Amino acid sequence: MTEANIQPGADFSPDVDNIPEDCALEPLHERRYLVGGRLLEWNGPVHTVHSPLYVNGEQRVIGSCPELTEAESLAAVEAVSKAWDNGRGAWPTMRVEDRIARVEEFARRMLAVRDQVVRLMVWEICKPLNDCRAEFDRTIDYIRATVDALKDLDRASSRFVIESGIYAQIRRAPLGPVLCMGPFNYPLNETFTTLIPALIMGNPVIVKTPRIGKLLYAPLLEAFADCFPAGVVNILFGDRRVAIPALESGRISVLAFIGSSRAADALRRHHPSPHRLRCVLGLDAKNAAIVLPCADMDLTVSEAVTGALSFNGQRCTALKIFYVHASRTEEFLAKFSEAIAALPMGLPWKPGVKITPLPVPGKIDDLRELVDEAVAKGARIANPRGGTFDRTLYYPTLVAGVTAEMRLHTEEQFAPVVPVVSYNDVSEAAEAVIASPFGQQASIFGTDPDAVAALIDPMVNQVCRVNINSQCQRGPDTFPFTGRKDSAEGTLSVSDALRAFSIRTLVAAKGSAPNKELISDIVRNRKSNFLSTDFLF
Repeated sequence: MTEANIQPGADFSPDVDNIPEDCALEPLHERRYLVGGRLLEWNGPVHTVHSPLYVNGEQRVIGSCPELTEAESLAAVEAVSKAWDNGRGAWPTMRVEDRIARVEEFARRMLAVRDQVVRLMVWEICKPLNDCRAEFDRTIDYIRATVDALKDLDRASSRFVIESGIYAQIRRAPLGPVLCMGPFNYPLNETFTTLIPALIMGNPVIVKTPRIGKLLYAPLLEAFADCFPAGVVNILFGDRRVAIPALESGRISVLAFIGSSRAADALRRHHPSPHRLRCVLGLDAKNAAIVLPCADMDLTVSEAVTGALSFNGQRCTALKIFYVHASRTEEFLAKFSEAIAALPMGLPWKPGVKITPLPVPGKIDDLRELVDEAVAKGARIANPRGGTFDRTLYYPTLVAGVTAEMRLHTEEQFAPVVPVVSYNDVSEAAEAVIASPFGQQASIFGTDPDAVAALIDPMVNQVCRVNINSQCQRGPDTFPFTGRKDSAEGTLSVSDALRAFSIRTLVAAKGSAPNKELISDIVRNRKSNFLSTDFLF
């Protein structure tokens, strides 16, 4: 059993002593939300936001935000529907270059509040300070890359196609109102990887803020209100229930959701016409690493530690289970245990910190149950201090001897717990990946070309990215990001996302002389925003 705790005052703790100046934070009590282009004041119940960090022995309250209700959800639906206006609204019919200009202006406004957004992220989700800065900067880069990708897409669509006597222009058109719901682990970046492409393609959007990581949207409210036409962006604070009335209205065309498959299934069932609801989903993952007998163990462990424990393993792309050949298992465990002991742990602004407090309430108890169940069924904790914790901070735990009968083998732990399965024949590891309900990514570690190649071909038909001698990851953002089975629906990358939130649409006419003259007049005099040969620079 893993009952022993790290006592307060040990070498890692969620207690705050000295707060660096660049992380100092005054509590933020936001009472506004954005609907219909107006920042509305809220006088109802509020959600108090606690940090996983402790000050003077108590969890720090860093602010509060509205706990909105069905009425506000339906008001947002009215606003987004008016902005869409059955495809006739100002935003969906706007010229591409004008939508780009609005998004670029928003990015400039967003940069002005970078420090405040980063501080709120540090305190609310306890991601290391440098990682929070990187998440913000990566989001800005993503916006710029999306603009560039749309320009490329529009340039390719700026000419007419002539086929069998039919003249046509084929472009991508928006789908309609979008509901965006992002995750707590990347509350800014992963929300924006659906929000920005949805917006820039002409769709009005409702954003339901993440369940943890809500407050960082407060500094962005004015920029959203100022940069986009009324109703094009609506920001709702509250739990998942605030999204349900929007779906039940039947007026949401796209659900962009990153979270669990169970939650996604529950949400989409609320739409009265599920076949009309396009879903762009990033869901669960249990990414496996297969360590072959020929693996370079130093390289393998270096990638494995980063892949499994970056931001406490709270990433869908984290390596969440390791299948290690029996001949190398003890070596793997020894080197991994040594690497864990060297990881800096503690407060998110500690230089080089890797393991920080966990933001999800009740997570420590969940991890204790998960590890204890594995140990009771024959597994063992393979690193000193594994399974110990101090309130919201959980020491990385290497669990050896994991078998298919254990929850740790099948459930996504989303935490600094590393299950290791020992195998004798590589087919055992391959069959485990095949049997898994998840299919996002896998990693193969080995130096023998024949052994590695023998795994590549079956793995690419089970997961959507196979990483060779490297951890699983999302980037670069230009690469496809998706999954099979229960892990995703739709593909996200800079260019794929533009397609996910739009549909190919064309204007066509027979090539008669009157039609040619008609179309030439429309194009020459720029009478249509869709039918256009403008070339974006």
